[in-house]
Amino acid sequence: MKPAIKPELQAKFLQHLNNRKNKAEEGFTLIELLVVVIIIGVLAAIALPSLLGQVNKAKQSEAKNNIGAINRAQQAYFLEYQAFNTDLTQLGIGIKTQTDNYGYTSVINGATSGANIAVISHNALSLKAALKSYVGVVGTAQGAGSTSEALTVAFACESNDPGVVTTPITGTGLGCPANYKSLAR
Repeated sequence: MKPAIKPELQAKFLQHLNNRKNKAEEGFTLIELLVVVIIIGVLAAIALPSLLGQVNKAKQSEAKNNIGAINRAQQAYFLEYQAFNTDLTQLGIGIKTQTDNYGYTSVINGATSGANIAVISHNALSLKAALKSYVGVVGTAQGAGSTSEALTVAFACESNDPGVVTTPITGTGLGCPANYKSLAR
């Protein structure tokens, strides 16, 4: 037979269990949770546009760097062969003709060599609507003085507006085409 628990102890034990149950049910109220969710939402709304802008800038830096590398390689190629080349693989700089963000093309704008001014355009055409396109222009100019040798001149240009571009940009002069601005500082 079990020993009986005194009524006073039984009442205290039940009171103890009841108090413990009330403490376990403590937590956050619905209002407190809503305030926290609203604060997180406001912070995200402020930070998200800035973050997306930085992501696009990083993607655009790919094109800027590649256009600069192509321009320099084209100048070196011209110094060695006295002509420009539209084949990126022959320039030996390891740039693919298409990446996730850009398609790269080269377009001769006139003669590739000789006494006449030669101009070549290198295009980084945007494949995504949020990215700007880039054009690198490399050409020759007749030097001044008694030697009057051909000098190479290079420009890098950025489109004024972002958007997908499918047509390669060509220019006839040594400068940025219409709707593009120079990246020279």
